[in-house]
Amino acid sequence: MELAHSLLLNEEAYNQLGEFQKAEFIFEWLQFLEKLLPVTSRADIRENQKKLVEQLTSLLNNSPGPPTRRLVAKNLAVLYSTGDTFSVYQTIDKCNELIRSKDDSPSYLPTKLAAVVCLGYLYKKLGRILGNSFTDTVGNVLKAMKNAESQGRYEIMLSLQNILNGLGAAAIPCHRDIYKAARSCLTDRSMAVRCAAAKCLLELQNEAVFMWSTDLDSVVTLCFKSFEGSNYDVRLAVSKLLGTVLARALTSKQITASTRHNFRRICLEEVMELLGTGFLRGSCGFLRASGDMLKGTSSVSRDVRVGVTQAYVVFVSTLGAQWLERNFSAFLSHILDLVSPSHPKAIQSQMDAIGCRRCVSFILRATVGGLLGEKAQIAAAKEICQAIWKLKKVVDAAISDSNLETRISTTDVTASQHVLVCALQELGSLIQGLGTTAGPLLQDSSTGVLEAVISVILHPSISVRLTAAWCLRCIAVALPSYVSLLLDRCIERLSALKTSPEAITGYSFAVAALLGAVKYCPLGIPHGKGKVIMTVAEDLLCSASQNSRISLQRMQAGWLLISALMTLGPAVVQHHLPRMLLLWKCIFPSSPKDLEIEKTRGDSFTWQVTLEGRAGALCAIKSFVSHCAGLLTDEVVQRLLPPLPSAVDLLTQLSSIYKSYGNSLKTPSTVYRHKLYELLAVLPPKTYEGSFSAVLKELVADLTVPDSQIDASTFLLPPLCHENDLLLLGPLLQETDHRFIEEQLLLGNSIAGGSLEYDPYSVYEKVAKGDSVPKPLPPVLSVISAATRLFGVIFSHVAESHRLQVLEQLLNSIKQTKGSRQQIVHLNVVSAFSISLKHLANCKGNLGPEEVRRSALTLVMGALESNNPLLRCAAAECLARLAQVVSDSAFTAGLAQVSFDKLKSARDVVSRTGHSLALGCLYRYLGGIGSTQHLNACVGILYTLSQDSTSPDVQAWALHSLSLVVDLAGPLYHVHVEPTLSLVLMLLLTVPPAYAEVHQSLGRCLNALITTLGPELQGSSTSVSALRTSCLLGCAVMQDNPDCLVQAQAISCLQQLHMFAPRHVNLSSLVSCLCVNLCSSYLLLRRAVVACLRQLVQREAAEVSEYAVALVKESREDFTPDVNIREIGLEGALLGLLDKELDQRLCQDIKEILTHMLTSMAVEKLSFWLKLCKDVLAASADFNTVASVDTTQEEEAAKADDASVLTSDLDERFHPFSNPRWSTRVFAAECVCKIISQCENAGSAHFDVTLAQERKQRDSRDDFLVLHLADLIRMAFMAATDHSDQLRLSGLQTLQIVVRKFAAVPEPEFPGHVILEQYQANVGAALRPAFAPETPPDVTAKACQVCSAWIASGVVSDLNDLRRVHQLLVSSLIKVQAGKEAQSQQYNESTSTMEILAVLKAWAEVYIVAVEKQKNPSDAHSHCLKVANSAEESYRDVTSSAGGLLDLVQADLGTLSKLWLAALQDFALLTLPSEYASQLPTEGGTFYTAETIENARPHYYNSWALILYATALWLTSTGFIVVDPDEGLTNLSRPVTPTTMCQDSSTRPLVKSPEDVNTDRFHLLLGISVEFLCSPRSDAAMENIIACLHALQALFDVPWPRSKIGGDQELGVELLNVLHRLILTRESPDIQLAALEVVQLILFAAQEHVKEKRRSAEVDDGAAEKETLPEFGEGKDTGGLVPGKSLVFATLELCVCILVRQLPQLNPKLTCSPAVQSGKHLLLSEDGSRLVAAALVILSDVPAICSPEGSISVLPTILYLIIGVLKETAVKLQDGRLPLTVAASLQALKGLLSSPMARAEKSRTAWTDLLRSALVTVLDCWDQIDGLLQERDEVSLLTAITVFVMSASPEVTTIECLQKRCIEKFKITLDSKDPLVQYKCYQLLHSIFQLPNKTVSYPYIHSLAPSIVRKLQETEKAKPENAAELQVIQEGIKVITALTATAEEKHRAHLVACLLPLLISFLLDENALVSATNSAKNLHEFALQNLMQIGPQYSSVFKKLMASSPTMKARLESAVKGNQESMKVKTAKHAKNPGKSSSIQLKTNFL
Repeated sequence: MELAHSLLLNEEAYNQLGEFQKAEFIFEWLQFLEKLLPVTSRADIRENQKKLVEQLTSLLNNSPGPPTRRLVAKNLAVLYSTGDTFSVYQTIDKCNELIRSKDDSPSYLPTKLAAVVCLGYLYKKLGRILGNSFTDTVGNVLKAMKNAESQGRYEIMLSLQNILNGLGAAAIPCHRDIYKAARSCLTDRSMAVRCAAAKCLLELQNEAVFMWSTDLDSVVTLCFKSFEGSNYDVRLAVSKLLGTVLARALTSKQITASTRHNFRRICLEEVMELLGTGFLRGSCGFLRASGDMLKGTSSVSRDVRVGVTQAYVVFVSTLGAQWLERNFSAFLSHILDLVSPSHPKAIQSQMDAIGCRRCVSFILRATVGGLLGEKAQIAAAKEICQAIWKLKKVVDAAISDSNLETRISTTDVTASQHVLVCALQELGSLIQGLGTTAGPLLQDSSTGVLEAVISVILHPSISVRLTAAWCLRCIAVALPSYVSLLLDRCIERLSALKTSPEAITGYSFAVAALLGAVKYCPLGIPHGKGKVIMTVAEDLLCSASQNSRISLQRMQAGWLLISALMTLGPAVVQHHLPRMLLLWKCIFPSSPKDLEIEKTRGDSFTWQVTLEGRAGALCAIKSFVSHCAGLLTDEVVQRLLPPLPSAVDLLTQLSSIYKSYGNSLKTPSTVYRHKLYELLAVLPPKTYEGSFSAVLKELVADLTVPDSQIDASTFLLPPLCHENDLLLLGPLLQETDHRFIEEQLLLGNSIAGGSLEYDPYSVYEKVAKGDSVPKPLPPVLSVISAATRLFGVIFSHVAESHRLQVLEQLLNSIKQTKGSRQQIVHLNVVSAFSISLKHLANCKGNLGPEEVRRSALTLVMGALESNNPLLRCAAAECLARLAQVVSDSAFTAGLAQVSFDKLKSARDVVSRTGHSLALGCLYRYLGGIGSTQHLNACVGILYTLSQDSTSPDVQAWALHSLSLVVDLAGPLYHVHVEPTLSLVLMLLLTVPPAYAEVHQSLGRCLNALITTLGPELQGSSTSVSALRTSCLLGCAVMQDNPDCLVQAQAISCLQQLHMFAPRHVNLSSLVSCLCVNLCSSYLLLRRAVVACLRQLVQREAAEVSEYAVALVKESREDFTPDVNIREIGLEGALLGLLDKELDQRLCQDIKEILTHMLTSMAVEKLSFWLKLCKDVLAASADFNTVASVDTTQEEEAAKADDASVLTSDLDERFHPFSNPRWSTRVFAAECVCKIISQCENAGSAHFDVTLAQERKQRDSRDDFLVLHLADLIRMAFMAATDHSDQLRLSGLQTLQIVVRKFAAVPEPEFPGHVILEQYQANVGAALRPAFAPETPPDVTAKACQVCSAWIASGVVSDLNDLRRVHQLLVSSLIKVQAGKEAQSQQYNESTSTMEILAVLKAWAEVYIVAVEKQKNPSDAHSHCLKVANSAEESYRDVTSSAGGLLDLVQADLGTLSKLWLAALQDFALLTLPSEYASQLPTEGGTFYTAETIENARPHYYNSWALILYATALWLTSTGFIVVDPDEGLTNLSRPVTPTTMCQDSSTRPLVKSPEDVNTDRFHLLLGISVEFLCSPRSDAAMENIIACLHALQALFDVPWPRSKIGGDQELGVELLNVLHRLILTRESPDIQLAALEVVQLILFAAQEHVKEKRRSAEVDDGAAEKETLPEFGEGKDTGGLVPGKSLVFATLELCVCILVRQLPQLNPKLTCSPAVQSGKHLLLSEDGSRLVAAALVILSDVPAICSPEGSISVLPTILYLIIGVLKETAVKLQDGRLPLTVAASLQALKGLLSSPMARAEKSRTAWTDLLRSALVTVLDCWDQIDGLLQERDEVSLLTAITVFVMSASPEVTTIECLQKRCIEKFKITLDSKDPLVQYKCYQLLHSIFQLPNKTVSYPYIHSLAPSIVRKLQETEKAKPENAAELQVIQEGIKVITALTATAEEKHRAHLVACLLPLLISFLLDENALVSATNSAKNLHEFALQNLMQIGPQYSSVFKKLMASSPTMKARLESAVKGNQESMKVKTAKHAKNPGKSSSIQLKTNFL
């Protein structure tokens, strides 16, 4: 194929190829040429033009296929437009000649068509350049059309469209001719031709004025005719034409002179009337006069009506949203008029009426719902309301006239019902879409929305009452705050108007609908409402028999209410279960005898009531089973069962009852059947086994003797077919934007689709996906669908023998019926059987013996050859399921063989399509079917069928089946891939485009082939690259196909290719294709585009985005997307699409795409993304009045500024998004949060102003979040103050994130302040509205979190400023204090729990922060202290603000503490295991009610941790000193304290002592903490665990709780075990450190306890002998520790756990393993080091809580661990510091060595031995590591030795062998080459030499002092080189000087005599001083100073020495003299220039 990539066709390569490859080669070349020509230079083109034209025109004769001819034409056109045009006329002549040719053979046809296409493209591209030649061409083409077949007509129409496009106004002479030709084609029998004609006319009307002026009427009539018998594509194309022409007629200004005299401007009414005529009368007559002459005609055909409906929508969309806003009332009245009584024809039967209503609803939804922004939608809703009021007046008038004899207008009343239904439905949908934004609309009393809807609840027509109820449900879903209100109102009216039948049904519908809405309202309704409704329902049922006039209504209403009540779920229903079960039991006769008696007694009316009641009861139980599965215990099921047999009995008697009482029982009995079937289908089959045969009999009768003659295939079968197979049946079954109206065409003429009035019970059910209103089918049909479902369940559970009988019975009844009835029966039976196979397959059941299989097969095979394509499709699926259930390979092979044989012999389309699909379906359930020969046969047959060009249907089905085989045969298919791919390509290149269904099947094949090849497509071998090229070729052909669904296939194929071989897919052309189709009118194409984009942006978001923008900028004419990508990028276009799109799945995908793009690009394109989000959020601001708040003056000013900011940029031009919906705005707010988190991961500069500004200056392209802070606050503010509650929540969330992330960012221009400080007013203003009384609790709860975050962030230090936000929290607190009684009855009680806990949690957070700031004020504002000079003042501010914050809280602490304790008590009760449920207080807790306990739980889980911490802090701050305990409890509704929990009031002590109150509180806090820490759920938040640990720390910070835990050892042990477990399960260092702090406090408590006991024992036994003192502490006198009981053991366990986790080498078991022996040291992380250090501190404290014997037991362990850590972590650090762990271990050692236990007489000897061993271990460390000495840090080990020497008792270290080794170590170290080590060594010796205990220090002095002196003497020769060496010498001198001072008198002189020469040797003479190094000079000065000091101290020795050595004396004298002179010079300099010297001084200060 590479050979095809050249400018001229490579003819020799071409000639070597076979026939089919030639076509491929040509296509590849043409494709390449298309890309090449636009970028080739003009010169090159001219050079090769002649040859190229020859090659291209010769192709015309080669009979090219459709895609090829299109490419030839395009290339020719481009060639002429870029090259020379002189030979173009020859080409045109040649084409005309080909068209004129008389050859009519099929083989010549492609050549003619190619010539036609060619002409079209030439004129399109070259247009007027071609001068007047077009008249001949057009004439010629039109002439050819007269005897052209459909393909020819199709291409000619498209060609004319192109010609018109290219010529523009120049073509006026031909307009009439073209118009005439197109008119005839618009009603052509071929649908493709109609579509092409519509496109041609659409092009024509651009210039042909007559079409929308003089000939308008005939164009309109023509379009109506065209709709007749049309398909979906025709309706789309023609409605577009019709809508556009009418819109043009309405708006046109210019009218040419010729037509002016007979043309008047047409007005809106006339246009509407034209469309209305089509809607009401169809295409039969078009008389403008009244329609009297048309009265007798039949009703309008549905396709015309549907087409006109779409034209209405096109008409309005073309005129645009603003036009609709202005003309809405006229438009609305016209649309509603379509179903009004003034046109009785449209609504003469219920079916027609339903169809028309659907159309009207669709028009309103598509225009009002799709085009208008929120503001305009609110206005529209007001208009609709007005319409409802008008109709209401008509009804009222009619009803009030009813006392007159003449009730003429009742027909009017019932006739106006349809208008009301449409108006109410649209109003409901509108408000539901608006959500909480509709709040102002409902509050507007002048409109009176609620009044209007409620007033029509009493309408005489049942459908109006139901729709009004539905409308209320929509309002309730949109505005949850109205649910309770509306329920109360309806219940109240229901009780008041008990005697009016309309009121009873109307209001019960309303209540049921509102109950159905509750599940969509997260805030719920008060629990008590359930009780009220149950009472009303019972009342209605009990009073039903009292008044026969309304007994039917009362019966229905009562059960409807109970059924709806069930949807509230188990929590509500369990309280009413017994009453409901009782009613259920009573409604059915208790025995068969009673039923007989009933039969004899009733009349038709009583039976009607009875059946209605029983159907209602069945429905209620079904509702119960579906919604309250949790309550279906065995006991309840047992109580449900008894009435069932009776219900089934009644079912079997129905037909006889119906016969006796006549037709009035027809509907009730059908409804009863339906409800019973539905109930049985959801019950477990085991429960009604006994009734199986009775029910089956009835089911068979229902399926085989249907009452209706309706073909129900279209709703029975689609769920049974596989969704992919449905694609075969054309677009009707696919999802489209017009599904809502197109559905009626699908259902055949006898039924118009479902409607609410068919089943009132659906008013509370969940709506099916994609429907805006429930659409239950008529009872006659719904009974069949319920019967098929139930048959499926029962058939799969009955015995196998029984199955055979049933199947035979079914087969017989099919045989016995004839004609159309037979098909209906067949259909019902197959669908029922198919469902039973599904059940059998699911439960792995068996079908039964051979006979059953045979009957089943007969049944299915019959259906496989049915005329109904849907039935064939279902039968193929059924056959495959049959094979799956039988699962026997021989049986399966037999099935396949039957189909093979049939396909070989049969010639009719029906059996060929059915059996070919069966082959594919068999593969679906059985995978590869094993044998390859079977696969070969299958593929062979399908190949043949797919090439049968006589029947496109057969081709489509066969190819679809082939695609299934390819997909499911898996790797077995590899051998067939190449031939299949060639076949697919060949067909793609040859099948005419009009056969879209074949192309769609080809697309599915190609997709399956690509999937089969998979990742192999990346390969580079020639065979693979040939396959890959073929796949890409196939995609290219499909992309060019005019059918949108084929284009969708192409896109998904390219998506697959991109997944497997991304390098080979041309991303830029793919992206351009996606952008163009982003707004396609075909839903499936949009879905494909979005799915593809979603995949692309996961890998290459940036590239996709860049390509999209680049393509727009190139602006080629074939790339004109409908979205504005140029301004706002692909991202903005997608956001815009998200706003307009109504399909949920698409919206979800678009959100995912945007999220991916944001994640990968937001940081690089920060401003762009923020601007997008801001535009979306700000677009709504014009209709958001910023919430009004009473504020101070300055805030008013600030608010005025806000308002100006909001309105300044609202100029329309700059607004890419006009009025986005609230859901889009919520998404934008979520995006802002995501952007912040992306920036957080991207680096610190985003949160640091100074750094950001620096980097921005360096590179202006850089962008940082912190620079956009104002925008972030602005957006959060706009969102937080919106009308939409969801948006408010998102806004507050954004605000909270901004506050948390930016709280610590300093403001560089005002040191000591933070950047957020300037936004105080905005934050306050954003929060204030959330605390208004009418705000929903979830918003207030969120706002509380933001308040606490803001106060706690420390941004505002001035208390007066803080007060504003603080005040909001105070106001909430007042509300909380009122207790749960005072809560509003608007929502569920659990919401008040949520709000209260949110308030308490917010206060807790503020209090915690205040206390923490007070504890460590320096940390609080560490960022202020960075700036040196402002440190002082800012520090002052901080302390004052911390204190001040505490003062703010202090005022309310009394109240808060009680509320916190109450909340914690509630929480403690709620966490009790379920077995204690009976002990919980019956009335609930302080803040929750007993009934809503489940809903309240999550709110407690969210907030308990911080409340616990705050309470602990409060209790510790009062030191557990409590004021009179019962003074404060008055303002709470009796809190339940743990001690009072299970007592009754009489036994309770009246007043508790403070000690008891404290103990209770202590145990409450401790209990909650331990309970939580014992088993924190895996999803428990980190902050909860940490808060809990902090609370424990706070608790044990004060003595009283410590005394509790110190005195209760078991409690301490338990706590330690819990903490140990926590450390094991949580890796986080923060948690582990916090836990260790708690351990330390527990240990401290135990120490205090032991000390206290020892002290008191000593005081008591002061006089007694010391020996007899009892031992306190663990281990008593034996030293034994009991695991599980011992605090010491628990502590050790925990510390070992921490240490071994950080340093595995410490574990002796591991040390032997090779993994650890490497001896390399691990440097611990900083956290790790802190953990180890904390553990060591704890270890060194352990002996203090042991008895002496106990301490002996634990000491070895402790020493092993401490020295182990020292050994493992003593590693040299660069700067000579000790590692943290080493410092800690040395500290711990010191603590141990100086422990009193080491001196206590009982333990002294043992301790001494152990400590000596420890010292040996330390010394051994040294020797083990000869090779590793460089790593180990000698200093640390030396320091350890020194600690031993200094802190241990002398007997430990003075043993000679040990002492010798220690001294040895010092000697080695003294000789170290490292000056740092020497220096440390001198320091350590310095401290040892000064020990007061001579026995210890003398040996060291004797051994080491001489070598020190010797080292110092060497210095004379080698002067120090650097500062380090100098330090060593100075330290050495200090050691000797100190020795001299401590020496005895007699030896001192010797020492001085050593020291002085040393010092003098360091002095330099004057000459040397000048040239000396810095170090030497410093040494000289140091020596001189020392000499000055020592000389006077030991003057005698000094003088002696000077006398004896004159050289020394001279040296010293010259040094002293030099020193004096330099002093003089310095003072002189000072006098000269003080300025200079001061600057020098400053410098030295820095050093």
